[in-house]
Amino acid sequence: MAADKAKPKRRVLKKAAETVRERADKQANKQPKQSGVVRLALQYIAAPFKFVWRPIAKVSHKKPFRIIGHILLPSYFRNSWKELRQVTWPNRKQSWQLTLAVIVFAVTFGLIIAVVDFGLDKLFKQVLIK
Repeated sequence: MAADKAKPKRRVLKKAAETVRERADKQANKQPKQSGVVRLALQYIAAPFKFVWRPIAKVSHKKPFRIIGHILLPSYFRNSWKELRQVTWPNRKQSWQLTLAVIVFAVTFGLIIAVVDFGLDKLFKQVLIK
């Protein structure tokens, strides 16, 4: 009798899928590795411009390109871009479900407004005509 009873299967927890924000954080944390040759070439290319960059960097304690970005781009656009990078976008299935929900709500609400409008129209015509 005891052998007839089957052991219950163990539940295996699946790891949740990686979100868009987690992927973006991973990409942001990755530093591109430059080979020694590329780094050396960049040093030689950038050497003539050091006399321009150093005074700017000393005054502002920031990279020159960041300063130019702050001047050219208003803070509204910078903050909007930062917010957009933090958005967790819905997948295709969720997008379709939400789209259908909006369509159903719009049609239902439109029908209700049409019926109320038709009823009030008939009521006011009867009241004003008599």
